[in-house]
Amino acid sequence: MEEKIENILARTVVNICYEIHSTLGPGLLESVYEEILCYELGVRGIPFERQKPVAVFWKEIKMDIGFRADVIVDKRLMVELKSVEAIARAHPKIVLTYITLTHIKLGLLINFGAPLLKEGITRIVNKL
Repeated sequence: MEEKIENILARTVVNICYEIHSTLGPGLLESVYEEILCYELGVRGIPFERQKPVAVFWKEIKMDIGFRADVIVDKRLMVELKSVEAIARAHPKIVLTYITLTHIKLGLLINFGAPLLKEGITRIVNKL
């Protein structure tokens, strides 16, 4: 059975984030981790969009007051980065809303503030 591209991309992103976290540790600003993640995706030739504005549609009207996705990898994986002591209960729900609105099937919520990165990774699926 062929592995879905979303899972391959997610594994690559997690491996990159693990390398970043094990080298720099927790506690830096989200923007630092995002910058390095995007650099590493670029080095690997993996297409991505950073801080992409995503509109919300209401009754077929485009509302430009949507949100900004931290990183969208290959138009298939949304990555939301945090650098907080603990993920709030709302964070996974927000990512699920984001991936639903964008019709992306997989999202990763990655908290670089966790002492061990594996404790800071949440996988969120949308009809995958």
